[in-house]
Amino acid sequence: MFQTAELGQKVTKDEFKERELELRTELLSLQQKLRKVSSFPVLIDFAGVRGAGKGTSASLLNKWMDARLIDTFGYYERSEEENERPVFWRYWRDLPSHGRMGIYLSGRYSRPMLEYVYGNINQEQFYQRLKRIIRFEKLLADDGALIQKFWMHISREVQEVRLRKLEKDPLRSWRMSDKDWKHWELYDRFIDATEQVIAQTNTGHAPWQIIEGEDHYYRSLRVGEVMRDALVRHLKTIKIRRKYQKELSQQLDDQEPSNGSTRQLTIMDGLDMSKHLAKGEYKGLLKKAQGRLGALHQQAVQNKKSCVLVFEGPDAAGKGGSIRHITEPLDARFFKVHQFSAPTDEELAHHYLWRFWRCIPRSGRLTIFDRSWYGRVLVERVEGFADNNEWRRAYAEINDFEEQLIENNIVLLKFWIHISAEEQLARFEARQKIPHKQWKLTEEDWRNRDKWDDYAKATHDMIQHTSKKDSPWILVENNNKHYGRIKVLNAVCDALENAIDNQPETVS
Repeated sequence: MFQTAELGQKVTKDEFKERELELRTELLSLQQKLRKVSSFPVLIDFAGVRGAGKGTSASLLNKWMDARLIDTFGYYERSEEENERPVFWRYWRDLPSHGRMGIYLSGRYSRPMLEYVYGNINQEQFYQRLKRIIRFEKLLADDGALIQKFWMHISREVQEVRLRKLEKDPLRSWRMSDKDWKHWELYDRFIDATEQVIAQTNTGHAPWQIIEGEDHYYRSLRVGEVMRDALVRHLKTIKIRRKYQKELSQQLDDQEPSNGSTRQLTIMDGLDMSKHLAKGEYKGLLKKAQGRLGALHQQAVQNKKSCVLVFEGPDAAGKGGSIRHITEPLDARFFKVHQFSAPTDEELAHHYLWRFWRCIPRSGRLTIFDRSWYGRVLVERVEGFADNNEWRRAYAEINDFEEQLIENNIVLLKFWIHISAEEQLARFEARQKIPHKQWKLTEEDWRNRDKWDDYAKATHDMIQHTSKKDSPWILVENNNKHYGRIKVLNAVCDALENAIDNQPETVS
C-alpha cells in the first residue's frame, strides 16, 4: 500500500514558491466561500509516521488560510475529565461549527492503533473500534461535513535519519522521547496496523489521502491541492443539494397519506391510564422512595457511578413534577438538570447531537435531560424542521450514541411520561385559571395539541426503533401524578441499586 508513497517525489524551491502563491490565494477564497455559505464544517485529520510532516502541514494550512476560522487540536493522554466520559466525548466537544475548519493531530485513530500495535487489544477489538469511528464519520458526513484524512508517510530509513537529526538539534531535541525510538523499532507493526485502518475506513464520505512526506515542498503542495479540490467539490455539492432539496421534500410530502387515512393504534393506546394512588398511600410511598433514592445516590457518588435520565412526553404530562421529586432528596452538588427547547444559533451550527454530548456527566454525577436528543424524531419530524432522511437516520444515530453511554458504564433510563388527550385538555384549562401557572401555557402548546395524532405516531415509531434491551423506554401512566411519580422514583432506585450491586471492582 505504501510503495506509492516512497517514490522520492520532489518539487524544487522555485517551483514551490511559484505554485504556493496561487494555491494560497485559491484556498483563502474557498475558505471565505465556506464562511459565507456556513452550512457545513470541515474536519482535517493528520496521522502518520513520526517525522513525516503532520504538525508542519497543520501549521502551513493555518499560515495559508485565515487562522481565525481554524481550530487546531492535538491529543495526548486522556485527562481525568476525559477518562470519566465516553471516548468520543472529546471529539464531539472539539467539533467545528458550520463555516469553520478543525485540524486534528493524533486524533480518533491514534488510540486504537497504539493499543493494537502494543497488543492491548486483539484484531477483532481493533476492528470494532474502527467501526465506531466509521459510524462517527458517517454521521457527520450525512449532516453535510467535509472530512479529509491525510496519512503522512516516510520510509523506515528516512524516519531514522530524521529522528537522529532531531535528537542532535539543541533547539528541538526536547521534542524527542524514548517512545519515538520504541515506535521506530515497531515501524513494521505500525505499517501493518495502518494498512488495516485505511482498508477499513477509506470511504467516499471520509477518504484517506496517502501523502509522500520526504520532500517538504512536494508534501506541502500536495496537501494544499487535495484540500482545494475537496472544498471546490463540496461547495458545488452543497449548492446543488440546496437547489433540489426543497423540490424533493415537496414531492415526498405529496406522497404522505392524507389526513383521511385510518388512525393506527400506538403502543400508548395499550396503557391503563386509570392507574392511580390515593393521597394517603402516596405520601407514605413517596417518603420511602425518596429516602431510598437519597441513600443510593450517595453510594453512586462514592462509587463514581454516573446516571443519565431522559424525560419526554406530551405538554403538561408532568415531566417537571417527576424531575422535582427525583432531585428533592439529592445532594445538589452531584446532579444537574438540563432543559432543552429550540436550539440556539450556536447549536444550529453543529450536528444536532453536539449540544447533548456536551452535557454528558462526569463519574458519580446524575444528569437529567428534560427533553433530549429525541426531539429530532419527535418535534423536528412532526413540525418539518428535519427532512425525511434526517429524522429516519436519526434512530441509528441515537442508538449508537446511547450504546456509547452504556459502554462507559453510565446508567441510562428513558421515561415517556404519558397522559391522555382528555387529561391534557383539563390541565391546559386549569393552567389558564391559575395565575402562577399561566406562564407554562403557550400558543405552541395549543398548536402541538392539534397534532396529537401526528405526535402519537412519531412517539410510537421512536419507541419501536430505540427501545432496546439495555436501554428500554419506560412508559409512565401519568393521568394520576401520584402514581406516575412513584413509578418513576422506583425505576430510578431499582436501576441504581442494580448498577451498584453489579459494579465491577475496577472501571476503565
